[in-house]
Amino acid sequence: MALGLTLLAGLSTGIGSLIGLGSRPSSHRFLTLALGFSAGAMVYVSLVEILPKARLVLVPLLGARLGYAAAVLGFFVGIFTMALIDRWLPVHDASGALQQLAPGSVVSPNGPSLLNNSDPAQRRRLLRMGLFSALAIGIHNFPEGLATFLGALANPQLGVSIAVAIGIHNIPEGLAVSAPVYFATGSRRLAFWVSFLSGLAEPIGGLVGYVLFRSLPNPIVFGLVFAGLAGVMVYVSLDELLPAARDYGDQHLTILSLMFGMGVMAISLVLLA
Repeated sequence: MALGLTLLAGLSTGIGSLIGLGSRPSSHRFLTLALGFSAGAMVYVSLVEILPKARLVLVPLLGARLGYAAAVLGFFVGIFTMALIDRWLPVHDASGALQQLAPGSVVSPNGPSLLNNSDPAQRRRLLRMGLFSALAIGIHNFPEGLATFLGALANPQLGVSIAVAIGIHNIPEGLAVSAPVYFATGSRRLAFWVSFLSGLAEPIGGLVGYVLFRSLPNPIVFGLVFAGLAGVMVYVSLDELLPAARDYGDQHLTILSLMFGMGVMAISLVLLA
C-alpha cells in the first residue's frame, strides 16, 4: 500500500502535463488554489502529525530531553538537505519556465504562439529548460517519495493524506516540465512523457525507503528520518509552493487556499484518528 500511494503521488506529474497541454490562461487560478491548498496540507501534517510522531518514537528510546532534541535536529537536517539540493539544482528556475514565455502563450489546444518562432537558438534554450526542469523536479521528488512511503508505513491514513497533498503539488510541476518542451518541439507526446518520467523519482524514493528500513529496522533511525522528512515537506511548501502560488495568482487567494488546505487536513486527521 505504501509503495502504491507513492507511485500514485509521483504519477500526478503526468496529470499536470495533460492539464497544461489542454489548458487556457484562466487555469492560472486553478494552479494558485492547488498550490496553496497543497502547501497548507503539507505544513499542517508535517508540524502536527509527522514531527510529533517522530518525537513519540525517539523519547522512549533516548529520554525526554535527548529524544525531543533528536527530533528537532532531524527536522532541521531535513530542511538543510533540501536547501542544499536547491542550491545546486534550483527548481525555481525550472518551475519559472512559463513565466519566461511570451504573455498569453500558455499551452492551449490551438498551439503555442512561440511555435511560430523559427529561431533554433530559442527552441534549444526552451528544450534545455524543459529537460532541466525534469531533472531538478525529479531530484526534488525523491525525498518526497520517501516521505509518502514512510508516512503510509507508519499510519495508512496518514500516508493517504500525504500522498494527496504531494500529488496535488506534483500537478503544476508536471506543467512546468511539459510546457517548455512543447514550446521547443511542438510535440505533445514528447512533452507528456518527459513530464511523466520526472515523476518516477517519487516511487523510486519509496523503493529506497523500503530497502533502507528492511535492512535498518532500528526505531531510532526511523524516528530521525521521519523528523527529517517533516522538515523536507515544510521546506518544499514554504520555499516552492507558496511563492509559485503567488506567481500564478494573488496573495489573498493564496492565503485562503493555504488555510483551506490546513483545515481539510485537520478534519481528515480528526476523522481518521
